Amino acid sequence: MKPTVIFKDLGVIDYKEAWDYQEKLFKESVQLKIDIRKELTTQTTKNYLLFCQHPHVYTLGKSGSKENLLLDEAGLKKHDATYYEINRGGDITYHGPGQLVGYPIFDLDHFFSDIHKYLRFLEEAVILTVKEFGIEAGRVEGLTGVWVDFDGENPRKICALGVKSSRWVTMHGIGFNVNSDLSYFSHIIPCGIDDKEVTSMEQELGKPLDMNEVAEVLKVKLADLFGYTYS
Repeated sequence: MKPTVIFKDLGVIDYKEAWDYQEKLFKESVQLKIDIRKELTTQTTKNYLLFCQHPHVYTLGKSGSKENLLLDEAGLKKHDATYYEINRGGDITYHGPGQLVGYPIFDLDHFFSDIHKYLRFLEEAVILTVKEFGIEAGRVEGLTGVWVDFDGENPRKICALGVKSSRWVTMHGIGFNVNSDLSYFSHIIPCGIDDKEVTSMEQELGKPLDMNEVAEVLKVKLADLFGYTYS
């Protein structure tokens, strides 16, 4: 039987609220795996996929530098943005309206125990999604995420990745620029990379897209790649 994933659309939600919810699901799965190993329960872990958008926020991963945030407290307030130092990998990134954020809380023991393969599958789902809308995207050697003009002279990041895992349970995920206000990226050195641009589907196609339509395509691509069904 295929694994099942519980899908939840959280809508527009404060970053900290979504982070706390992720942490709750993540910790429940990790603790359940500990209990299973100790033969304290016969329950099985559940897999979740959360989609949402956030108000303007900058987040810094464990391996990042706060120097990559180019705004002070007054600057953050001026741009109606918040800032959090969080427990995922990677450096600094931006989330905001028009960006589709995906948080898979997966127990990879249901799929495969390979975090690098997991990251490549997340990237591939976005690559296949933007292709449905006429955008060719791919990977840049040595860098995570999804890039337009990936083999050209001006690669532009359309989707950033940052994840955390413990006992093969994942959290955090992707920030996929659909109709994002790209000016907010000018206030950071995105992912610590100062020589490459960011882009969005809107920027590449010259028109805004229906967020729900893009989300539905991404949902399908993820399920196809990981081989699960939604419940």
